[in-house]
Amino acid sequence: MTAPTPILQTETTSGDTLSERAAALIERDIVAGTLAPGSRLGIVELAKRYEIGPTPLREGLSRLVSRGLINSIGQRGFRVAEVSRDDLVDITRMRTVVEKEALRLAMQNGSDAWEARIIAALHQMRRYIQRMQNEFREGAPEFDRLHKAFHTALLEACGSRRLLAAHSDLYDQAYRYRRVMMRSFDDGSGFIGEHEALAELVLARDAAAAQARLESHLRSTINIVYPQSKGA
Repeated sequence: MTAPTPILQTETTSGDTLSERAAALIERDIVAGTLAPGSRLGIVELAKRYEIGPTPLREGLSRLVSRGLINSIGQRGFRVAEVSRDDLVDITRMRTVVEKEALRLAMQNGSDAWEARIIAALHQMRRYIQRMQNEFREGAPEFDRLHKAFHTALLEACGSRRLLAAHSDLYDQAYRYRRVMMRSFDDGSGFIGEHEALAELVLARDAAAAQARLESHLRSTINIVYPQSKGA
């Protein structure tokens, strides 16, 4: 593995802060593909890689186990979670349940300011694709930040921090699959058109149509990444 630029720690940094930083750094390298699916995560190697002590490093790894990005293998340590169709189907099933309910509540409770945030998030994503053109297909972190911001904007008026936290975790778990999906687009027009159609239904407060469109949108990743699949 190629080591990232080391981040020097100070003596005053708390253990909790170090464990959060360890989790963030490892997550970054997992979703970017630097730490490959199924690869073993040795404590000694990671401690040298990130210049973080073994104790906060283990705590950071445990945080990522709870989020589904890492698997604990008992006394043998940790491994990066594998990718598979079954895993993507499971992620999508959970996202559908969580996001449809959050979307229903958001449309029920959302204000004019909520609508404005959706429009702004859509505009930022559209402008990024227009500037980057075909490069957006690589699933760059900046693009994915804008993509996530749009989906979060749709749901943020739901009034449930647990639904929003679940959405965030599941979205991040699907990142490695979306990177594969993005390469299937010839240009950004179809991608943006899909999100515009979803936003239009949400802003019209058409709950049934918006939820159906959202479910279809989430399932599309399965059909693109695993084109021979039959349903989820």
